[in-house]
Amino acid sequence: MKFNKPAKNKLCILAQLCKFIPEHAVPKLAKELKVDSRGFTPWSHVVSLLYCQLVCSISLNDLCDSMRLNIGKLSLIRAARPPAKNTLSNANKQRDPELMKRLFWQTFDHLMQRNKCFGFQGRYKGLPRRFKKVIHAVDSSTISLVANCMDWAKHRRRKAAAKMHLRLNLNSFLPSFVLIEEASHNDAYRARELCSGLCDGEIVLFDKAYVDYQHLHDLDSRGVSWVTRAKSNMSVIVRKRLLKKPSGNILRDDLILIKDKKKRLNYPILMRRVVAMVEVNGELKEMTFITNNLDWSARTVCDLYKARWAIEVFFKQIKQTLKLGSFIGHSKKAIQWQIWAALLLYILVRFHSMQSNWPHSFTRILMLLRFSCWKRIEVFDMLRIYGTAGGVWRTQAKPEQSYLPGLKLI
Repeated sequence: MKFNKPAKNKLCILAQLCKFIPEHAVPKLAKELKVDSRGFTPWSHVVSLLYCQLVCSISLNDLCDSMRLNIGKLSLIRAARPPAKNTLSNANKQRDPELMKRLFWQTFDHLMQRNKCFGFQGRYKGLPRRFKKVIHAVDSSTISLVANCMDWAKHRRRKAAAKMHLRLNLNSFLPSFVLIEEASHNDAYRARELCSGLCDGEIVLFDKAYVDYQHLHDLDSRGVSWVTRAKSNMSVIVRKRLLKKPSGNILRDDLILIKDKKKRLNYPILMRRVVAMVEVNGELKEMTFITNNLDWSARTVCDLYKARWAIEVFFKQIKQTLKLGSFIGHSKKAIQWQIWAALLLYILVRFHSMQSNWPHSFTRILMLLRFSCWKRIEVFDMLRIYGTAGGVWRTQAKPEQSYLPGLKLI
């Protein structure tokens, strides 16, 4: 049986991924941020961390040795050089991770300019089709760290953790705002920053951890529609019942005011409360949602909040496929360098997925690139040839079913 082979390329797969990073972005950012470029250049630093994420290097020695073994192919990636162990460790510890952060957003804008349809393939399948407006989901994910060597990230007595706050565009399944910090801060304190870029007519979904009445009123005054869950201790006054008796899974639909006078000063206008029976892990559970939109049906409010689960799918996807479970550095800057490198690799792989019309999962394309990162073959050709098995990629609504079939959460 004769198999098709991808065309050869003078650049390896890793070099072809890095080719989509703007060519002069790293030297320019290094100059702006006054990053020391002697010896180990910032570009070599960026390539090293991208390679670490791509192959899931387990240590600094593993990363440096494997890059040194492929020094010839590495030199074709804009003259990148393999680092020594101590050199890379010191770079992660001392250099400002703002460079990788800005590089991520510049690369993101660059990819959007190259192809306006970037991300359209990843539209979340659980998103209600009737909405033509942009819908965002806001949430945070805690990244566990080693407590005994990370005092900067002390979260509890015996636990250290970093936290990634994210605003995810559900129409493209791509991040539109990211904030990385230690996990000791309350989510509600970051709500304003996460929603600062929202425009009139857009919709944002978030969990009750982000409920801040003053911020919710600010969103309403900007014309942004929001949906969230009500806190268990929320005390309200019912002004009007929009639903006289339960209908299907919808138990109540009311227009309400906040009862506490001090809190009402922060949100003095009417909001809407919908109480419904929602299926969670095969069982019906009563949930209470609040929103500032008075025109949607009660069912729409429930469907929108259900779509918020997409951001949990996103976190599950990057944590299980990229190197976010263990780190090759312990300082605050080293952790931030590696998280931003993971996000940069994510959008590069997603762009290649879109360009090659890849029909399967993100996990599968990443594994294919991981196993062939030093091969000198045409990446788009390889994806078209080896991505021919049956099945079409879709974003799973329940990530535990995607990764752990049959698992029932308690």
